[in-house]
Amino acid sequence: MRIMGLDYGSKTVGVAVSDPLGLTAQGIEIVRRKSENKLRQTLARIEEIAKEYGVEKIVLGFPKHMNNDIGERAEKSLEFKEMLERRTGLPVVMWDERLTTVEADRTMMETGIRRENRKEYVDMIAAVFILQGYLDYLSHQKESQEN
Repeated sequence: MRIMGLDYGSKTVGVAVSDPLGLTAQGIEIVRRKSENKLRQTLARIEEIAKEYGVEKIVLGFPKHMNNDIGERAEKSLEFKEMLERRTGLPVVMWDERLTTVEADRTMMETGIRRENRKEYVDMIAAVFILQGYLDYLSHQKESQEN
């Protein structure tokens, strides 16, 4: 079963998809839009990708504050979750994404990607981290049940 990971931002959505076995996450693309509220084309593109890859579940990054509060970005992510569920008919799981963008930025810095080019990739790499965190969690759950 393939799972899609999304990093939802004000003008972009980073997209990652798992391999068929659900072990690893690969970055697919960044869906861009001109303004924050113009989501119809964004939702249509995500639906296309989901069909193309045979996705059965979506994991959406949930940007809580470090103190666990839910701010404006997290509220918008919850609204986006509802839109995704209506549009795709797929279950959408919210996944704590605190520090994924920081981690993605650090990873790119360590691999030598220049600062001006990092903005180009950070959302897709953050989506990979979100999805990989969820896949690792599922794998750990499975191991716990087997022991």
